[in-house]
Amino acid sequence: MPETTAPMTPAVPPTPPVPLSALLAREDLGLRQIAGPSEPSTVIHWAHTSEMADPYPYLLGGELLLTAGVHIPEAAGSGTYFDDYVSRIVAAGGAALGFGLAPVHDTVPRALVAACERYGLPLLEVPPQTTFSGVARAVWQLMAQARLAELRRVTEAQQSLAAAASRPDPVPSVLRQLAQRLAGHAVLHGPDGTEIAAAGREPAEGVREALAELSGVVRPTGRTAPRATSATDTVGATHLAVYALGAGEGFVLGVASPRRDPGDHTIASVAAVLLSLLTGEHHSGTGAARSSALVRLLLGSPPEEVAPLLGTGRWLVVHARPEAQLPDAVAASGLGAALGSPLVDLGHDVVRVLVPGGRLPEPQAGWTLGVSAAVEASEWRAADAQAARALARARATRTPLVRHGARPGLQDLVPRADAEAHARALLAPLTGRPELAETLRNWLALHGSWDRTAVAMDVHRNTVRQRIARCAALLDTDLDDPDVRMELWFALRRG
Repeated sequence: MPETTAPMTPAVPPTPPVPLSALLAREDLGLRQIAGPSEPSTVIHWAHTSEMADPYPYLLGGELLLTAGVHIPEAAGSGTYFDDYVSRIVAAGGAALGFGLAPVHDTVPRALVAACERYGLPLLEVPPQTTFSGVARAVWQLMAQARLAELRRVTEAQQSLAAAASRPDPVPSVLRQLAQRLAGHAVLHGPDGTEIAAAGREPAEGVREALAELSGVVRPTGRTAPRATSATDTVGATHLAVYALGAGEGFVLGVASPRRDPGDHTIASVAAVLLSLLTGEHHSGTGAARSSALVRLLLGSPPEEVAPLLGTGRWLVVHARPEAQLPDAVAASGLGAALGSPLVDLGHDVVRVLVPGGRLPEPQAGWTLGVSAAVEASEWRAADAQAARALARARATRTPLVRHGARPGLQDLVPRADAEAHARALLAPLTGRPELAETLRNWLALHGSWDRTAVAMDVHRNTVRQRIARCAALLDTDLDDPDVRMELWFALRRG
């Protein structure tokens, strides 16, 4: 049965136990194991001294029980005393028994050694010069060192997870970092239970299916919230853990690892919080209002009538492209959250974000951005074109962010209708050839650079040359003439 927990584990991991081997390695103590299994997995949670013949009622489990044998009767070796004594320690969950030499016994009773062998209880010989308080102090020192190391590990993991969340591909990066820190496998399941992303070691047979099944324990069903936010289970020697993300969106983080250290739950909980932020909806407006706006647009309402449902004031359009790879839905959502808007459109290679004009977009690590001028809702389409051209210029000039210039120019001296009529007449030979007009626009914007225009348009430089030559032929003009270039630029901006 999986174990479930409602609250998240505190940020500080519990004190880790001490390996028995670490205590035996302390030369200042001089401890020697003389019976029982020598397994690296044997750990001690604390040291306890008792001279009771039956220590069972006083043990909590995990102790190194220390005794000088004061309680041993003289005829103990001929009866079942030692078997009864050791069996009770094992039943109480004692981790090991330490027997002190002197002042009562010069050697460890052979019957005690035999009993520890039979019941599989590690038996340590404590030399006369080593006090029980010294052993207990050594246990606490080792526990303090282990706790400090675990805190350092958790802190370093938190920092690396936070850095991963700021990358252009935040969700895969967080999963990779989590899998690396836990030396296992990390997976993100969507609201419908499908695997969205995974990282780390390929899990053993059956583990992937077990994680998917366990995630159902913490995933809300319909309007019913899950009973717990996390759950754990094991498959063979593999430890499983799942964490519900957000406030009911249905995303679940799953982790499979070969061991479960005290700080692992804390590290996974940090990753769950980061993934909740990355996968959760950014609530700068209500989902109902956005749905209503979408329906009205689809039914023919003009943008200026729909805009009040989304916010007030002017708007910016941002076109963004990641530097390293094509954008995915989670990265697009993360960009929208960073820009302060949930109005995000994911295209094949470009993410478009509609941002309230009161927010001034800043450069984003791993992204190249083009930003339009602030416009009214009725000019959204024009702003979209401005952002596209700004992005093309940003990519061509390798600039993280380019804003569309909105300063008044000479074009404002000519009436709009006259300017548009002149543009249509001048560019008439390019009618029906939008790729030529767009190539000419980019080529003029980039001062006639073949290479930069090719980069901006994602085409080969020879394609740019051929298109510009075709433009010159159709327009019957000399594109090397700066006056011609100026007039064409004016027309393309008005066309």
